Amino acid sequence: QVELVESGGGLVQAGGSLRLSCVASSRISSSNAVGWYRQAPGKQRELVASTSGSGTIYADSVKGRFTISRDNAKNTVHLQMNNLRPEDTAVYYCNARVLSSTKWLEVWGQGTLVTVSS
Repeated sequence: QVELVESGGGLVQAGGSLRLSCVASSRISSSNAVGWYRQAPGKQRELVASTSGSGTIYADSVKGRFTISRDNAKNTVHLQMNNLRPEDTAVYYCNARVLSSTKWLEVWGQGTLVTVSS
């Protein structure tokens, strides 16, 4: 089964930075968007950032602080998070369409926890 594996989460003080990585076990579709989502306890999952050949979008709460990027050759998506705030605390998930033999499958990673202390 194809997989997405997130890493880079951890504990950081407010104002600090983290870089999340999402590595796929096979190629990520270049024809569809890849995205980062997050979910905090008691809150619904929300889109943080998404990028495709058509452009890139960010949640208003992270604009100017987060940057999504991808390295197609390495089947990897990154999320650079700067000037972190306590309200950024959540489990972060990546989502992408990944090649599985002859078809593309939408896959979610297992999540990586980001905790921002004040």
